[in-house]
Amino acid sequence: MALLESGEMYLEDILILREKQRVVRAVDIANYTGYSKPSISRAVGLLKKDGLIEVDGEGYITLKPAGEKIAEKILERHRLLTEFLVKIGVSPEVAARDACKIEHDICDETFEKLKAHMSRVKKEI
Repeated sequence: MALLESGEMYLEDILILREKQRVVRAVDIANYTGYSKPSISRAVGLLKKDGLIEVDGEGYITLKPAGEKIAEKILERHRLLTEFLVKIGVSPEVAARDACKIEHDICDETFEKLKAHMSRVKKEI
């Protein structure tokens, strides 16, 4: 299954919202992202069909293991890339925006090297 960038973003949004408020519904995602409720409903349906999330009878969304893994990977990338860009002098707003673009395209090897580099830099401080 090749998940599109938008699917990764929705999974990441669900994880972020869950960290903030414990439970997530489609309306929460719409409010958080600013996307229309029909767009969110379609995305939720696709993620559910792909086995990445579950939606209970009350409309609460839960990440399934495969969805959780993808969401955690994307969120880790976003946070580390934002931190890196800020450390090299990019404003926090621009860093977060650019990290969001890069997080979906950076290859695993490059990300792991960047992660190792950032870990070494933190130890030196």
